[in-house]
Order: sequence, then C-alpha cells, then structure tokens
Amino acid sequence: MTLLRQNRELKKLGVWNWSLPAFAGKLPDGRSYNTCPSAGVCAQACYARNGTYLFPNVKARHQQNLMLVLDDLPGWTKAMLDELSHKKFTDAWVRIHDSGDFFTNTYLAAWLEVIRARPRTRFYAYTKEVAMFRTLVEPSPPRNFWWVYSYGGTQDHTLDPAADRVADVFADESSIEDAGWHSQAESDLLAVLGPAPVGIPANNIAHFKARQAGRRWSDWQAGAEAARAGRRERAEDAATRTSRRVPTTRQRLQIHARPASGFWDWTRAV
Repeated sequence: MTLLRQNRELKKLGVWNWSLPAFAGKLPDGRSYNTCPSAGVCAQACYARNGTYLFPNVKARHQQNLMLVLDDLPGWTKAMLDELSHKKFTDAWVRIHDSGDFFTNTYLAAWLEVIRARPRTRFYAYTKEVAMFRTLVEPSPPRNFWWVYSYGGTQDHTLDPAADRVADVFADESSIEDAGWHSQAESDLLAVLGPAPVGIPANNIAHFKARQAGRRWSDWQAGAEAARAGRRERAEDAATRTSRRVPTTRQRLQIHARPASGFWDWTRAV
C-alpha cells in the first residue's frame, strides 16, 4: 500500500493522495460497494468517474485500497501508520480521497487514529458525510486535520455557510466571482486554507457540464430534492384518492344486499 502522487493537479502542489473507487460498483470478487453513501447530484458529474480514473490499472489500484480497508481495517491502519512514519511525510500534505469518501463510522475513526498518531503530517479532505463529521470529528478535531463540506450531496440541507466551511461547484470562474465566493482553482489547498466560502470551477468535461446546465451543485441538488418531494407528494395524493374510491368490505356486502326496489340510502352503509 502506498500513498500516491498520481493526481496531476495535486502532484504539482507536492500533495500526496489516498484514493478509493468513486461512488458505487462491484469488486472483482462480486461484492457491491458504495464509497459515497451521501452522494447526490455530484454522482452525475464526478470527475473521478471519467478519464484516467477509468483506466484498468488505476481502477484496480483503487479497488485494492478498498478491499484492504474492508477486509483488514486494523492491518490497513498499521500499514498507513508505517508508511507515514517516513521522513518524506514530515510537514507534507495528504489529501484523503481525491475519489471516494468516508463511507462508514469505523473507517473515519481509523483515519482519525492515523491522523492523531502522525501530528507532523497535515491532512485534509472534502466530504459530504456531514452528520458523521458532526458526531466524530467536530467535537474534538485533530489539530493537523482540515476539511470542507462540499455541496451536491443528500445532506446539503444540514449545512450553514455562515458556520460551516463549505465548497460549491460552479459552472465557471466568472460564476464564482459573481457569487462573491473564493476560487480554489489556483491551489487545491485553498479549499481548506483560503478564504471562505469556496468555489470550485466545474471540470471541462462536456457531458458533465451539459448535465450541470450552468447551475451550482447546491442549486442542482436543491432542485433534485424538490422534484423528488413533488413526485412523492403526487404519489401520496393519488394513493389517497384511490383509497377513497374503493368501498370498504362492509360497503361491498351491503351493496350486494340492497333491496330490488326503492331508494338506497348510501349513508347507512358507511
């Protein structure tokens, strides 16, 4: 197991990175996984589901990382601690997940153990696991760990830009400037060290930009949530109307037993 500098943008900054496969898929042994359980619209425009991340050798490496975490988390923790003991990681930066996220409490807890045990190394991450961080990180965060909550996930509604450090993906640089946000395009470290709130220009991937349609990810996610709520409400209304039209068992029995002639008082059958 090794930390890498395979991400071109991070390599220019001298940042090491640890990666998992992005979002959901199947491992070679047939097991299903989801490394981004709180992903929302971001899954439809994730840079880590495109380009070099899909190369067989890259995908295999990320899956090997995940299998080690799943099958032997204590062994992974020891191996990560051993690797980070090398002098090259003193005062170095490590980005946890340039793809994937903290997908379980136990996995996040293992990372916190590693981070606290290596105080001379600086760690940072983007995450959509807001509730998990509220519980496990925010009460007592390691001094060498920085994080930013990124929009586009199912927990967006729990974020407060006035209190939380947040990042949003915009269509382009001009959109970030117009919104009064602060771009991290010059350096990924600005996401956690620069002024807030943080704007990220969308990757120049044509089919992803078409899906984004000029929206900020926070707006895109809010629209998706509203549409989902509308569909759910319409379905509930339809079910209610249907139930009102269906006679009860007692009503059906009395309908069959009504007299051959004369006025039928429906209210007596209710």
